Amino acid sequence: MSFSRGPKEPVQEVETNVWSCISDDCQGWMRESYSFEDEPKCPLCQSSMKQEIRILPEVK
Repeated sequence: MSFSRGPKEPVQEVETNVWSCISDDCQGWMRESYSFEDEPKCPLCQSSMKQEIRILPEVK
């Protein structure tokens, strides 16, 4: 059984502050609003992270 949900609304993309890993071997990043520390370490490789702005889908 399948259900037709019709067309979905496009998700709005906004400029978002993120933390990005500085290691060349790692592509880890996280939204600033999901960070619990002032200067977090990368959860994947434990390297330092720097702040960036990315265009991402809006999370409500």
